[in-house]
Amino acid sequence: MHITTYPVLAFLALLLLISLYVQKKQQGKLTQKEYFLAGRNLGGVVLALTLVATYGSVSSFVSGPGIAWELGLSWVVFAAPQIITGFFILGLVGKKMAVLSRRTGALTVIDLMHERYQNRLLSLILAFFLIVFFTVTIVGQFIGGAQIFAALTGLDYKIGLLIFAVVTVIYTSGGFRTVALTDAVCAVFMLTGMFALAFSIIASGGGMSAVMEEIAASKVTAEGTPVLMTWNSCGALPFTLLFSAWILVGFATAGLPQSLVRCMAYEKSSDLNRAMLVATIVCGALMIGMTLLGVLARAVIHEVPANGTDAIIPTLIVNHMDPWLASITIIGPLAATMSTVSSLLIASTSAILRDFYLNLNPLASRSGSKNQGLLPVFLTLFLGLISILLALYPLDIVAWVNLFAFGGLEAAFLWPLILGLFWKDMNAKGALASVIAGLGVYGVLYAFKLNFFSFHNIVWGLCAGLIAGVTVSLVTRRDDRAMLEIFFPHRL
Repeated sequence: MHITTYPVLAFLALLLLISLYVQKKQQGKLTQKEYFLAGRNLGGVVLALTLVATYGSVSSFVSGPGIAWELGLSWVVFAAPQIITGFFILGLVGKKMAVLSRRTGALTVIDLMHERYQNRLLSLILAFFLIVFFTVTIVGQFIGGAQIFAALTGLDYKIGLLIFAVVTVIYTSGGFRTVALTDAVCAVFMLTGMFALAFSIIASGGGMSAVMEEIAASKVTAEGTPVLMTWNSCGALPFTLLFSAWILVGFATAGLPQSLVRCMAYEKSSDLNRAMLVATIVCGALMIGMTLLGVLARAVIHEVPANGTDAIIPTLIVNHMDPWLASITIIGPLAATMSTVSSLLIASTSAILRDFYLNLNPLASRSGSKNQGLLPVFLTLFLGLISILLALYPLDIVAWVNLFAFGGLEAAFLWPLILGLFWKDMNAKGALASVIAGLGVYGVLYAFKLNFFSFHNIVWGLCAGLIAGVTVSLVTRRDDRAMLEIFFPHRL
């Protein structure tokens, strides 16, 4: 067994021990509120770390740095919007979602939207897309994580997948509190891996000055301009694409359900304020840091690896790091994968158990205090098993939907949620129109590979969703006083 395998196995064992500890404390107290929201009493630091760890994925350690290696510092500019993600989500909707979810008893994002719009069709549509997008994203994360695991430990792909995927599914079955605590641990290891990698790159490159000189000289135009040192890679990245980045990974992240649900799980306003500060620092360090390391890697790796730019970071770890330091660094991308998967998995469980079941069976109680026994646990394990099987034998459609999923969630959820929280005239018909128009335009452009003015397709999808939602709401305006008393009492 390769030397890098032992610290990884120790890390996986640590996550399982955390899960066992939490489940032992929860014994006999497994209510839906506890399983899906950790009893709404997360502290500020844990809230921040679980939010950042959920947002960061295997692509943060692989694809992003690989593109940065190719395009230079301009890609760091494109990654900059991610700095504000945690601060923006928590600051924009954190307090309002926490107050309203407690007032209505909502335990999921779709739960809250059901209370706002009182429309079963809307809730079912959103739950369907959430489960589909989350499942294929989980499969994509499993595939990416297993490939890294296999490349860096020397184990077979399927063995590596079964080891870390099964561990992830098992500890996720402990509920949201387990996920939050393991996410916090994963975030620490993600940062540790990043700093270890930075030390290795700078040392291998002969110091920071030598590294920067090598980057400047590695790609130069006929006029002598260092391509990798310019803000737009000498025209390779147009301003419209930069604007799109601020939408896709900046503003529109307020429409990602896996992040939004964390706004419903903290205990006090002071925890929210602390989380905003910590999330900004950690998210900025991690997202910008890993992207910058991709640029710095130019001083160490001069040619594209055989497996493409996605192999830049794995190649660095395997060929240019001390084995023991590499064994610590490898935990970073695995932790990013596992934290993302655990959050998506438990959100998918809640979508089936609450958003589908309760809307198909309106006589069922929406109370989050009812003890559900082992039903959520078994459902989480079942979804995890399906995802593992799909990752073992991936279908071609999984790759396509995985690429589509991030923007698709934003196109479906952003305007119904944001307008529903802050505009009292937004109604169910407008929300339905927004979902259909937003996903429709985004999907058609994506399917036919259409591109207008170099904007990312999410820009057009969100524009269509906003126009449709506002227009239909204004045309079909109808006040529901009972709803307004809950969501907009100060505007009555």
